Amino acid sequence: MFKSLAEAKQFAADKMKKNMLFGTDRFVCDVYCFEPGQTQAPHTHDGQDKVYYVVEGRGLFQVGNEEKELGAGEMALATSGQNHGVSNRSQQQLVVLVFITPNPSH
Repeated sequence: MFKSLAEAKQFAADKMKKNMLFGTDRFVCDVYCFEPGQTQAPHTHDGQDKVYYVVEGRGLFQVGNEEKELGAGEMALATSGQNHGVSNRSQQQLVVLVFITPNPSH
């Protein structure tokens, strides 16, 4: 299966938009699209690991007790049970590839 990230990117004015690229019984790959000022509130996943990979823009990423601003080509890992979230405090759009394993819906 093949996908185009450019075609998958979609933004919403009211909140961060999750756009699924791939999903299997074992993992999911989404592209999260943030307009300036949008956030993904800190939360946890028990039994799941999540990788954030910044494609475009800059965002403030929280993993556990740490916060770090990441830009294109940088990434973060939130392991099972770690609190994590994202804020786009910039004036530009933020695009993040997200990989979660195992798939949250299974």
